[in-house]
Amino acid sequence: MLAIRLPEKIEKRLDRLAKRTGRTKTYYAREAILQHLDELEDVYIAERRLEAVRSGRSKPIPLEKVMRRYGMAD
Repeated sequence: MLAIRLPEKIEKRLDRLAKRTGRTKTYYAREAILQHLDELEDVYIAERRLEAVRSGRSKPIPLEKVMRRYGMAD
């Protein structure tokens, strides 16, 4: 179970959308989360890896090496 508080403006938009379409606010909140969760996870992972490279804990892999590994090099 998840309970969230939204800014009033967003809550009103969500309410109008639900009324216009005959779906519930929960339906649209769930859809928004499902569609954007992958993106949020990717951003989090990218930020963590960038931090590791900047701090010297990790080294970047040259694009050419990645391309060769996966048979994409000329």
